[in-house]
Amino acid sequence: MGLEGLSIGALADVTGMSKSGVFAHFGSREELQIAVVTEYHAKFEEEVFFTAIREPRGLPRLRAMFERWVRRVSVEVDSGCIYISGAVEFDDRPGPVRDALVGMVKAWHAALHKAIVLSVQAGHLRADADVDQIVFELHGLILSLHHDARFMRIPGALSRAGNGFERTIQFYATPLGLEVDRLHPVPKNGAPRR
Repeated sequence: MGLEGLSIGALADVTGMSKSGVFAHFGSREELQIAVVTEYHAKFEEEVFFTAIREPRGLPRLRAMFERWVRRVSVEVDSGCIYISGAVEFDDRPGPVRDALVGMVKAWHAALHKAIVLSVQAGHLRADADVDQIVFELHGLILSLHHDARFMRIPGALSRAGNGFERTIQFYATPLGLEVDRLHPVPKNGAPRR
C-alpha cells in the first residue's frame, strides 16, 4: 500500500470510525502519513537502536546495530520498510512527509556514524577508516538485502548481508578490534546483554 495508499477514508474503514472522527484526530492525510512515519521510526529505534546501545562501545555496539537492523528488515520482508518505500514514493516530492522521512533516516545515519567513530576511538577500527564510506556500505547492504529478500525473493539474502558486513569490518578492523569483536558476540536472540 505504501504511504501514498494511506487515506482518512481507508483508515476510517479499517478502524470502524467515521471519516470525520479520523480527520479530527489527524487533521489531514499528510498528518496521517507523518504520524505513521513517526510511529515506524519510534518502533525502529526501540527494536534496533536502543537495544544496541546497551552493548559496549566500539565494534560490539556497531555489530549489534547492524545485526538488529538486518533482523528488522527480515521481519519486514512481507510488509516492507517505510524508510525504503517512502524514499521511492517521496524522493522527488518536496514537503513535510519527505522532510520527516529524510530527518529520520539522517538520524539513523548519524547514529551509525557515531558508532563507527567510537569504534575508531576505541582502537577497534583503523584511525584512517573512512567513516562516511562505512555508513554508505552498511546502508547499501541493507538496501540490497531488502531488494533481494522482498522483491526478488532470493534465498540467502540475509547471509549475504552478514557476509558483506564481515568484509567491511575485516577491511577496517585493527587486531584489537578483531579480538574484542570475537570476545563480545551479539546475542543471537536479539536480547541485550545485561
